[in-house]
Amino acid sequence: MTILPLNPAENASPDALLAFLGECRAAASRDGRAKLVSISLAVDALDPLAVLESIFEPDEPHFYTERPASDTAIAGAEIALAHETQGANRFTEVKEWMEETLRHTIAVGDVSAPFGGPHFFAGFAFHDEVGAEEPFPAAFAFVPRWQVALAGKTTTAVANLLVAPDADLAGLAQRVWRAHQKFRGFRYGAAAGVEGEQPGPTRFTTREAGDYRAAVGRALGRIEAGEFSKIVLARAQDLTADRPLHPLRMLNGLRQRFPDCYAFSFAHGRGPSFIGASPERLVRVSKGRLETEALAGSIRRGAGASEDAGLASALLRSGKDQREHREVIEDIVARLRPLGIAPEFPAQPQIRRLANVQHLHTPVQAELPASAHVLDVLAAMHPTPAVGGSPREAAVARIRELEGFPRGLYAGALGWLNARGGGEFFVGIRSALVEGAHARVFAGAGIVAGSAPDKEFAETELKFKAMLDALST
Repeated sequence: MTILPLNPAENASPDALLAFLGECRAAASRDGRAKLVSISLAVDALDPLAVLESIFEPDEPHFYTERPASDTAIAGAEIALAHETQGANRFTEVKEWMEETLRHTIAVGDVSAPFGGPHFFAGFAFHDEVGAEEPFPAAFAFVPRWQVALAGKTTTAVANLLVAPDADLAGLAQRVWRAHQKFRGFRYGAAAGVEGEQPGPTRFTTREAGDYRAAVGRALGRIEAGEFSKIVLARAQDLTADRPLHPLRMLNGLRQRFPDCYAFSFAHGRGPSFIGASPERLVRVSKGRLETEALAGSIRRGAGASEDAGLASALLRSGKDQREHREVIEDIVARLRPLGIAPEFPAQPQIRRLANVQHLHTPVQAELPASAHVLDVLAAMHPTPAVGGSPREAAVARIRELEGFPRGLYAGALGWLNARGGGEFFVGIRSALVEGAHARVFAGAGIVAGSAPDKEFAETELKFKAMLDALST
């Protein structure tokens, strides 16, 4: 990526912008290919979700994620550049597309600011390949036209545009200038389809997709036969609401109820939005330091402090849950070591408490070698035993057959990457597909020897209830 020593804030005029874009078009003509031009500005404090609501269009791609507890949020909308693919090499193909894009990128402004410079948003489905009828590709990555991000007290706005050798400079300059003016003095207003006053909680009728207890029973038979030691099976419920559903309004309910999770919304531009509040980080890389985690084994929250502590103690003593958790850690270590990564983690798991459930949790950290890319780590780790099974290949091969419905992005990998080698991805669980008055909600549980169909069903019921309560508000 070429970073030019220009300050858009100090040279903020339509004429200066037009001259700069003229230089970019000349560079595109010399190289015989379009340039991705990225302009970053530090702006007054903005709420990225409110900005996204104001420009939301159901037929335009968008990506949003935040962790309220850590004061970070990032939103991107519309497409400057995009790539989609499928197959076993999809992570590598997206990495190569990203690297080729950055070789032909010109960036100016506050590129080194938190979330400065062009960002690539990506969603990878659970399986390497998806059916033609599914709403999301197996891998979809894009650079948005407009990006707004918050990190602590710093808000950074980014405009990305593709400048071809024959680009209409006047049209491009006008579009960027309007965005510059808007972000410099953003005025919040009622977003289309996101009403301020609601007549009451949304009411749903529910239809189960499949027979979960029977699926668990069949999986236990395969475990007993030695086909695999663990498999994660999901349930899906199809909901029909008494009114049209707006994905970003529903996301507001999730972000408020689950402040310690990754609240997210992702749309491909065709069909539904995929929203959720995921408790599980898959990988984060910042300044060469890699962070991931094992999150497996769960129990409900108690009605009071004593019951809560008692349940947590029972979880820590549970042989089934400890075994499931240990398998996840062992799998993480085995998959990172071939990349030259030496994971570090505490000897015993801790309890991580969420609004509705308690999990066994082990943080994992490591130095990321210069030879390894975020997407190399993602390709090695996805899917973890926490959402797939163990051995991975044997378990994943049976999931579609046992569940009886396509997972799509459920339990897939969603996140962002920047031009500096950093990025963050989480697992698409505690999630729903939303379109019109319809939603499909997902929840899953790990099945191992000793699992009981009724108990696993009850665990997914607990997860469904938390989602439905949030979506109904």
